[in-house]
Amino acid sequence: MSSTLESYVNHTVSVITADGRQIVGTLKGFDQTVNVILDDSHERVYSTSHGVEHVALGLYIVRGDNVAVIGEIDDDLDNKLDFSTIKAEPLNPVVH
Repeated sequence: MSSTLESYVNHTVSVITADGRQIVGTLKGFDQTVNVILDDSHERVYSTSHGVEHVALGLYIVRGDNVAVIGEIDDDLDNKLDFSTIKAEPLNPVVH
């Protein structure tokens, strides 16, 4: 997996963690165990009654054993979304 992440370096990515969090930021680095370093990151917190809340995190490290999914975000499409109107169930933890 780590060789695939090389193309994501210095791009905006979304990391879904095993405990059900979504963290978005610029991928600055990673290692062979998929520990990832994100810069200018924030967590998107979903709610069924309010819009999506963005919690600023700044420089953030996610341990590889907590990474469930990593994907690149299209900045143009992401900037067009109005997160204050998006309502959704919070993500559940990944169950193995």
